Amino acid sequence: MSKLKEQFKLGEAFSYFLRVFGKADPSKPTNTNIKMMHGINRISIVMFIFCICVMIYRAFFR
Repeated sequence: MSKLKEQFKLGEAFSYFLRVFGKADPSKPTNTNIKMMHGINRISIVMFIFCICVMIYRAFFR
């Protein structure tokens, strides 16, 4: 049963969202490549959530 609980742990995923969408930590090193990577990740996550919402809308109202 403990293996099943470990499979559905979402703490790491949510901490990633907080890290990407939150304010930058001034103590960590930053450069242009990291800023671009996080910007692209933000865009892709927002597009994914939007597409999931559109798919759910279409499934219920078609």
